[in-house]
Amino acid sequence: MSGDISGDVIVVGGGVIGLTTAVVLAERGARVRVWTREPVELTTSAVAGALWWPYRIEPEPLVGEWALQSLVVYEELAARPEETGVRMVEGVQGETRLDELGSWAARVPGLREARAEEFAGGGLWAQLPLIDMSVHLPWLRNRFVELGGTVEEASVVDLSEVPASVVVNCTGLDSLDLVPDRSVRPVRGQLVVVENPGITTWLTSVDHSADTSTYFFPQPGGLILGGTAEENAWSMTPDPATAEAIIARCAAFRPEIADARVLEHRVGLRPTRPAVRLEREVLRGGRVLVHNYGHGGAGITVAWGCAREAADLVGVKAG
Repeated sequence: MSGDISGDVIVVGGGVIGLTTAVVLAERGARVRVWTREPVELTTSAVAGALWWPYRIEPEPLVGEWALQSLVVYEELAARPEETGVRMVEGVQGETRLDELGSWAARVPGLREARAEEFAGGGLWAQLPLIDMSVHLPWLRNRFVELGGTVEEASVVDLSEVPASVVVNCTGLDSLDLVPDRSVRPVRGQLVVVENPGITTWLTSVDHSADTSTYFFPQPGGLILGGTAEENAWSMTPDPATAEAIIARCAAFRPEIADARVLEHRVGLRPTRPAVRLEREVLRGGRVLVHNYGHGGAGITVAWGCAREAADLVGVKAG
């Protein structure tokens, strides 16, 4: 650590942002604990469809670099998919043009205009990280523990009272009340998991006229179908009519989805904000609080880039 930072670091939040930040800090030699309100398998991150792509996240000039740093890590982790949960999978980003994307797009593997037989509506073909969160979150936790870290279940009501010289706030939506930050709001996402009828590529499509998105991601445990993006909606109860509409939209692209057996319904609340907050503040007595939250629907996409910047703000430099 740099000279002005000593003692333990406590990362508050056990989702993908908190765990990844904890791993980076521990890799740089910090003594780190993670405080999580619930087991990592029950966090919002566990619900994610988890395709790498900048989605519902600002500020755009910074997001590209965070995303690319994360992409490099995921490409390395994809060499061990059974262990890490990361695979490189081909698919189509519908209704997307190359000239709409930032400079980061030049680094995306296999990114090109989709051919008509691949997607009739016009879009981009790419090979992207697709992450099985049921494997990846435990892998992150295990990696952190191997580095000497500890994960503890604990609830926090006041970040300034967390007993550590450095606290890193990775609480996502809970920052609404913990900080408090009234610019944080939920964007509700509902998913359906079905038995995979043999689909090996992913697809995303947006109907701007109806303000709906459609996607399917082949994961080892089934085909994940989505989705919704309901702003300021807090309900965690799956809506049957919404589920039927999701299945119907996905089946319009791949008819075999219509008869696939439903395995599971999922709901998650994306922690959105006008822009990601990556910021350091000094508390009473010189204690440090670093914020790393507000990643919207792209926490997985930027996790490693944001974790490295958060570690820099803590004062722990890369070796």
